[in-house]
Amino acid sequence: MQRVTVESLVERFSLKVLVGGKHLKRSITKSRVHRPGLEFVGFFDFFPTERIQVLGTKEVTYLHKLSKEERKTRIGNIVHYHPPCFIVKAKEDELTYLKHHCLEEEIPLLITKNVESTTEFITTLEAYLSNELAPQISIHGVCLNVSGIGILLRGKSGVGKSETAHTLIGRGHRLVADDIVVLKKISPHTLLGTHDVKTKEYLALRSIGLLNVVRLYGQKAFQEETRISLDITLTKWEKDALNNELDHELKFTEYMGVKIPSIEIQVQPGRDVAGLIEAAVHNWILKQQGYSAAEEFISRIEAEMSGSALE
Repeated sequence: MQRVTVESLVERFSLKVLVGGKHLKRSITKSRVHRPGLEFVGFFDFFPTERIQVLGTKEVTYLHKLSKEERKTRIGNIVHYHPPCFIVKAKEDELTYLKHHCLEEEIPLLITKNVESTTEFITTLEAYLSNELAPQISIHGVCLNVSGIGILLRGKSGVGKSETAHTLIGRGHRLVADDIVVLKKISPHTLLGTHDVKTKEYLALRSIGLLNVVRLYGQKAFQEETRISLDITLTKWEKDALNNELDHELKFTEYMGVKIPSIEIQVQPGRDVAGLIEAAVHNWILKQQGYSAAEEFISRIEAEMSGSALE
């Protein structure tokens, strides 16, 4: 999990700091934010003090309808709990009372210049925090987006992962990460694959060196992140190690408790490994749509046998 601070929110969302500029190193630990409502009428039993507090037009309008003393009490009660920061969607001259409280309690007070509604802003903010605060691990391999599907390409050093990735990029697919792949668990059933920043856009090829795929092939050759749907392991060719069955039993690889369907592809000179990966991805897509080539083939055989038996 990365450390997210109020300062990083200011930079990411171009927020204006009204108060608390010396306290922007405060940590954000929760991905959900909170819009005070019941707290304004004195109900604090379930007040999430560790969350960012967001005040939209409705909240600010309500506060302005209160008397000066009431407003002071209501805001004071919330500020007393020291949330990480306040983000407000309002004009600066409407927030004199809030600036005073935040200044006293050393809490950052920020204004969003975003033209979105408060609800849309919160949705964007929570998506960013969920991504940044997600549990994560780093693994050795390559991450690509092939035909819109995120895949992990793993295998021993020298088996040809990066070379295969280069071929796939040449066929119009996209690199996400090479060598070090960062996996983020953004839900109980969802893994996101991304790079570790240092290796962003780079692909290392033996005998060639380091390539910047964006400089070589354009922006279409790279994307920042992708949801992982398939885990593909490349192994050296072993005769008779894999049988030509109609349909292989589904296997899984588990990362941080999330199970990802996995397959093994053997590598040998002359074998179109990139093409096999494309076939695996397209076959996985068809299976998600409820189609199985093996089941259809067996149905044809059974239908033919039934027809022969009736003759």
